[in-house]
Amino acid sequence: MKYDAIIIGGGAAGLMAAITASGIGKKVLLFEKNDRLGKKLLITGKGRCNVTNNCSVDELIKNIPSNPRFLYSAFSQFSSEDTMNFFENIGVPLKTERGNRVFPQSDKSSDIVNSLIRTARDYGVDILNKKVSSLIIKDDAVSGVEAEGNRYLSDSVLIATGGKSYHSTGSTGDGYVFAKKAGHRIVDLKPSLVPIVTKEKYPTEMMGLSLKNVNLSVIDKTNGKKIFSEMGEMLFTHFGVSGPIVLSASSRIRTEEPENHPYRDMCKPALSEEKLDLRLQKDFSENINKDYINSLNKLLPTKMIPVFVKLSGIPMDTKVNQITREQRHNIVNLMKNMPFTMKSFRPIDEAIITSGGIDTNEINPKTMESKLVKGLYFAGEIIDVDAYTGGFNLQIAFSTGYVAGMNM
Repeated sequence: MKYDAIIIGGGAAGLMAAITASGIGKKVLLFEKNDRLGKKLLITGKGRCNVTNNCSVDELIKNIPSNPRFLYSAFSQFSSEDTMNFFENIGVPLKTERGNRVFPQSDKSSDIVNSLIRTARDYGVDILNKKVSSLIIKDDAVSGVEAEGNRYLSDSVLIATGGKSYHSTGSTGDGYVFAKKAGHRIVDLKPSLVPIVTKEKYPTEMMGLSLKNVNLSVIDKTNGKKIFSEMGEMLFTHFGVSGPIVLSASSRIRTEEPENHPYRDMCKPALSEEKLDLRLQKDFSENINKDYINSLNKLLPTKMIPVFVKLSGIPMDTKVNQITREQRHNIVNLMKNMPFTMKSFRPIDEAIITSGGIDTNEINPKTMESKLVKGLYFAGEIIDVDAYTGGFNLQIAFSTGYVAGMNM
């Protein structure tokens, strides 16, 4: 049997493409090597699935640091509003939260995954849990795929196999191998939205401590310029730092040497230095005869206090009434600017997103078809486009999947 379209990869992009193509009357075969579809979707947004960002096309483009212009056509054809309407129409009520992030009302990513699978089946998509081993290409045109010793024929094949991050979800880079054999250039793969290893060891002494409503800034020490600043949640780990604002920061610094970027964590962003100084004076006045290390429990988390005291350079057993005005100002400054320096990213397998991929110059942005091989298409993370956190990466998957599905 010959199919109108074959799709390799049953993630966000692959499922959207399958539903779109079958919805316009195409006979579609979807391959997924995992035992279930949408494995990575299940863990996105801490298991809540941030499906998109409720914003304009121009705002979407602003949140794509690599090759944003390539996506303009795809976003125009299938916007975040279209994504929201799509899920509402297949029975998943949505809600918009802080930062225009869109989630299922149930807060369950399984609702998103199950609705996509159900819709694909309802539309008559054939699903095979088999691993594709190679593409069948002749005279610069695709004619099908080989999987587990069998040939499956189609003049339209979509590679939507994801990146190389989160190997446990099946993202092992298979698609890059297929694309390279087909003659495509692969832009160097790097981790994006990834935890960070710090040069300093003191973050490890606070392992497990989560800070909410803190401000994280990244400074390029070659020119002193602030290249990132965001308020949110961060986590100290056995290797350095992680958490939402750290992941966001990582995507801003991938193009330079990581060592050039000291991080500063403002423990008390809501208070100005003047107000923080007054607050510290009040706390000190209430603990006038105590040791310095025992006077900070109202301002800092217990786990941070020994580290903070060490960084301040004031002996821990110094009596509060002996702390000078200059020392107090230094304490305030440290609370507003706790420095740590990036040593490296964590491995790509720990990244949420893979940066790099199929060169966008070799893909038609209006159709997602290869410019080198007739009938070969790409969608999702495998393409050299990625975004900041906030639902933008899933919107890339849905938009490119839709466009590919419409044109296969």
